[in-house]
Amino acid sequence: MADLFENPVGLDGFEFVEFAGPNPEKIAEVFQLMGFELVAKHRSKDVELYRQGGINFILNKEKGSEAYYFGQEHGNAAAGMGFRVKNAHKAYEYVLSKGAKPMDIPTGPMELRLPAIKGIGGAPIYLIDRYDDGLSIYDIDFEFLPDVDKKPVGHGFYEIDHLTHNVYRGRMAYWGRFYETLFNFREIRYFDIKGEYTGLTSRAMTAPDGKIRIPLNEEAAGGSGQIEEFLMSFNGEGIQHIALRTDNLMASVDSLRASGIQLMTAPPETYYDMLEERLPGHGEKVDELKARGILLDGTIDGAPRLLLQIFSTNQLGPVFFEFIQRKGDDGFGEGNFKALFESIERDQVARGVIETNA
Repeated sequence: MADLFENPVGLDGFEFVEFAGPNPEKIAEVFQLMGFELVAKHRSKDVELYRQGGINFILNKEKGSEAYYFGQEHGNAAAGMGFRVKNAHKAYEYVLSKGAKPMDIPTGPMELRLPAIKGIGGAPIYLIDRYDDGLSIYDIDFEFLPDVDKKPVGHGFYEIDHLTHNVYRGRMAYWGRFYETLFNFREIRYFDIKGEYTGLTSRAMTAPDGKIRIPLNEEAAGGSGQIEEFLMSFNGEGIQHIALRTDNLMASVDSLRASGIQLMTAPPETYYDMLEERLPGHGEKVDELKARGILLDGTIDGAPRLLLQIFSTNQLGPVFFEFIQRKGDDGFGEGNFKALFESIERDQVARGVIETNA
């Protein structure tokens, strides 16, 4: 295996996530509620660019495109993603040499040909080396709307932190090898979460650049929980949620709620009662976290390294979004799974649902 820190294709973060589906008006509505603005339209295709900070969401409505067929099969969904690379031609040749399956994305006259390979669920992974301001793929293939702010602030989200794949049971190893072999990703987290009735395993993969992070989720053996439900609803493997990063989650959550985005139900009060026990000296304002339903995770070893997170309800079929703020912690909030489970149990004990011998 190559050096884990080697970056053979020159990865440099996410460039965009592409969306498609039978109801593109709904997708556009969700984008706008989340603070994205329509800033540009493709010169020859029915494709739109929505942007917030440095996050690019592509809405592909072009009939007959790969995205169109993906959307017809899976419903409104993330139908592809673009990785920034140093040199798209060299990156493409490299991943093909490692066994990637090429995808032919039709282009019109005077348009850029974006190399792409087959990814999760058959969705393309595009390799993009034009992303500097003024020289990007959008500056060439799109027309910006007049007097538009090319980087609207929206609700304060500025980059894609990570996105997850839900895969069939037994397929997590396959997709782990896919990212390891083609892009030299490495596993940085592995956790096995068990509830009373269902469970899941998650393998968090990160690219050599540290900017592209993709947790892989698989239902536990014999389970019929949230991963299986997604796979049935989505009609296959795919992107389950996309995490957007902000530097002020409190303000971003207030703005999201004001716009009408529905967020997941807040945890029981015991979750917040346990925070000081779980993360002593964390320094966050618990009342403000509690008022918004924001979860807190991290480590306390010297200076606190914290992660604040909250999730939307399902927005596009079974696909939802995560909103995240990092204060030195590079995890995925795995500590919250155990904390939430324990807090619910304590709440049940307090209400007499669970009897103890104490």
